[in-house]
Amino acid sequence: MTSASGPVVLYRGGHVHSPARPGVTALLTAGGRIAWVGDDPALVVDQADIVVDLDGALVTPGFVDAHIHATGAGLALSGLDLAGTPTLSHALDVIAAAARDSPATTLLGTGWDETTWPEQRALTSADLEAAAPGRLVYLARVDGHMAVISGRLAAASGAVALPGWVGDGNVTDGAHHAARVHAYGTIGEAQRAAIWRRLRTAAAALGIVALHEMAGPEVSSADDLAGLLAHAAVEPGPRITAYWAGDPALLADLDPAGTYGVGVGGDLFVDGSLGSHTAALREPYADRPGHRPPPKLGVDGVAAIVLAAVRAGRQPGFHAIGDAAVDTVLAGLRAAADQVGRSRVAHSRPRVEHCEFVHPEQIAELAGHGAVAVVQPAFDACWGGPAGMYTARLGTARAAAMNPFAALAAAGVGLALSSDAPVTPLDPWGAIRAATGHHTPAARLTPAQALAAATRGGWHAARADIGRASTTGAGTLSPGSPATLALWHLPAGLDPAAKPPLPDLAGPDPVCLRTVLDGAVLHTRPDLSGRRVGQHRGNVSAGTGPR
Repeated sequence: MTSASGPVVLYRGGHVHSPARPGVTALLTAGGRIAWVGDDPALVVDQADIVVDLDGALVTPGFVDAHIHATGAGLALSGLDLAGTPTLSHALDVIAAAARDSPATTLLGTGWDETTWPEQRALTSADLEAAAPGRLVYLARVDGHMAVISGRLAAASGAVALPGWVGDGNVTDGAHHAARVHAYGTIGEAQRAAIWRRLRTAAAALGIVALHEMAGPEVSSADDLAGLLAHAAVEPGPRITAYWAGDPALLADLDPAGTYGVGVGGDLFVDGSLGSHTAALREPYADRPGHRPPPKLGVDGVAAIVLAAVRAGRQPGFHAIGDAAVDTVLAGLRAAADQVGRSRVAHSRPRVEHCEFVHPEQIAELAGHGAVAVVQPAFDACWGGPAGMYTARLGTARAAAMNPFAALAAAGVGLALSSDAPVTPLDPWGAIRAATGHHTPAARLTPAQALAAATRGGWHAARADIGRASTTGAGTLSPGSPATLALWHLPAGLDPAAKPPLPDLAGPDPVCLRTVLDGAVLHTRPDLSGRRVGQHRGNVSAGTGPR
């Protein structure tokens, strides 16, 4: 009974995470959609071309990472990643080793964080010259809002003469943009394709079925985005949903027919980051008295982006970390609503990327605008808590109020989880663990809420339910929904209290056995792949775990 889009597959003998049908053990997929969910597979086994015996594996909706930077994230998988280096001197050793081993024209890297080093200072161009003499070097700070560059790259890009040249090779704003454009411009087309292929392959192996690319002139380029979209159109892998933070007029070239649904803005910077002291706050930084940088984009600019998105039938989005930046976004939404109506703004489903320091009254207004908060639980895991960077920058009280996931969810603000890779790695179960283990107990999500935000929440954040019949119901395992799912071996077993079933997050992470997008297998372990059954029925076992 093979359908036009592939074989009919019966998955049986496992634990299916279906809130509408708790306790079911099997599902049938056909034509790229879920055809049946239940606990008596004998009812449908005769319809199946392939039977997968789950042997107790868990079936969940596939994950969505709702905020990444594809080229940087792909580079971090095999390039120069300084995340986790314990000292500045160790980071320099890693840079020196990369310089010796890499024949590439430019050393590209990310992840350094001086707040975790005992030296408590940033890298400098002199450091880079000592570690990689004469090379073009671009190393983004962990937050992506600051970088250190070598003297050769500073000269080649003209960064020294631009706003944002901090000195000693450290760059922000325009100087950072110029250095990044020049450095990334040395990556050839074949190398970019390999970078994206590596990223999408790694994502699929983690149960990720969709990635939201946050592109823009300050983080990548229009050519980079166009290349990624073209690559994703012809090569299998997680679906790419893209957002462009540059001139909206370029969308006519990037997505002329609306094929990709490219959003307007996305990671459009209303402010910067706390680590770089560039997030916009109502009150000054605790560790820099009197320092209170203004928003990078004003109310009129926010309103203009919202109006452009609404009139084009696209989705607007904004990067806002500090409370003053969220104030600006809200004022811009109000101004746009005054012109086109509140309902049209809400229908556009505006996104607030990060949405970290947000007060109760702001949360309530975000809900009223139909907004989505795209959050990164790993940020709290990395920088929250009494000894974390948030406390250093904001003081104890404000730091404890950061990333109020539970309050956002309770108010009806759409919630989607993400990594902001390469800022933090692709790690969906790690995000769920961080969301349920927030340093502030009142901010924690339940495991079921966190899984929903990491799956269905990502499709909601991309407006998958608006005008795209193929993705209606995405993120749920119920009849008629897309056959978009992941199978998991559970080293720690199930959480005995969870209904529908969830992993026991106190133990090791689940291991992905298979990832499926609209019925197409993106990733499968060799011990699950089985044989092609063709015109006769066949069984494939999921096994009891990695072999």
